[in-house]
Amino acid sequence: MTAAVKEWMYELIRAPRVTEKTAMGGEHNQVTFVVQMGATKPRIREAVEAIWGVKVAAVNTLIQKGKTKRFRSVRGRQVDVKKAIVTLAEGHSIDTEVGV
Repeated sequence: MTAAVKEWMYELIRAPRVTEKTAMGGEHNQVTFVVQMGATKPRIREAVEAIWGVKVAAVNTLIQKGKTKRFRSVRGRQVDVKKAIVTLAEGHSIDTEVGV
C-alpha cells in the first residue's frame, strides 16, 4: 500500500461487479464497482485513481433496490446495493479479474 492509498479507499470500493452487461461496458472503457451506500462521486474517483493508478474521466452512481423475496410464509428483503460505473480516460484500463 502506497502512502497515497488510504485504508478508507479499500473500504469504500467493496468489489467489482462482473456480469455480461458490465463486460459490454468494458468495450467503452467503463468499469463497474459495488461501493458503500454513503460513497460520493468525488471520493469514488479519488479512490479508483489512487488504488489502480489510472485517470478517471467520469463517475456515475446508482442505487439498486433490493428485491422482496419469500421463503414459505416468511417475507424477506434483499439489501440495497450502490453501484458506481467508472469511465476511464483513453489509454487507461483496469483488469477486474485479478485481485487488488
